[in-house]
Amino acid sequence: MKIAIPVDEKTMETSVCASFGRAPYFLIYDTETKQSDFLDNSAAASTGGAGIKAAQAIVDSKANALLTPRCGENAADVLKAADIQIYKTSSASAKDNIDAFADGKLPLLDEIHAGFHGHGGN
Repeated sequence: MKIAIPVDEKTMETSVCASFGRAPYFLIYDTETKQSDFLDNSAAASTGGAGIKAAQAIVDSKANALLTPRCGENAADVLKAADIQIYKTSSASAKDNIDAFADGKLPLLDEIHAGFHGHGGN
C-alpha cells in the first residue's frame, strides 16, 4: 500500500505540513517495500485551486491513502473519486504518523472544510 503525506522537508523525521494544498513536498511511502519518495508539490505556488491540483498529484502517485491534518472539500472530492482514504494525522513527525497508520491508530478525517477559495486576502 502507498501512503501520501504533505511534508515540510524531504526527510522521514520532518513535520507533517499543516496545509495539504500548499505543502512544499509530498512523501509517498510504500508500506510493503518501505521505500519513500518525495514529490515536489507544483501546486504550492498556485494562485488558486492548489488543493485540487495537489489531490490530482496524489492520485497520479498511485497512493491508496492520504495522511493529513486537514483537507478541503474540492480536494477531498478528487481523492474520494479515486478511492483514496483520508486519515487525520497527529502533530508528530511523518515517520510517527506512518507508524501510527500501520498500527491502525489514525482516525479517518471526517472534518472536511469548505476550502479557502480565494479568501486569502488581496
